[in-house]
Amino acid sequence: MKKYPAISIVSPNGENIARGIKTIEVRSWKPTIDLNTDLVIVENEIFLRGLGQTDPNARAVAIVKIRNIREFTEDDIQAACASYWQEGYYSWELYDIRPLSTKPKVMAKRGIYEVSI
Repeated sequence: MKKYPAISIVSPNGENIARGIKTIEVRSWKPTIDLNTDLVIVENEIFLRGLGQTDPNARAVAIVKIRNIREFTEDDIQAACASYWQEGYYSWELYDIRPLSTKPKVMAKRGIYEVSI
C-alpha cells in the first residue's frame, strides 16, 4: 500500500471525475498540497459539514493531479458539473485523471487528508 493525499467528493461527482466528465472541482478553499501532486478522489454518500465528521463507507475511485487553482467563473459550470455559479469559490483544474480499477473502501474526511491504497 502507498499513502496519498485525498479529498472526499459526494456521489455521483467522484465517479464523474473518474470518467472524465467532471474536470473542475469547486471549493471555498485552496488545497494544502503542491500542484501536480497525486490526489486520491474519494466518493462518499453524505455531505461532511461538521468539524471532524467522517464517513467510513466511502471508496477511492480515482487518482488525479491539480493543474491550476483560480477563481470559479460562470464558464466553469459545465466542467464542474455544477448547477449554478457563486462568487468567492475556487476552481481546481484536474488533469491526469486515472480511474481505479478496484475501488477500495477508505474513510472520507473533510479537507485534504491521507489514505493508504
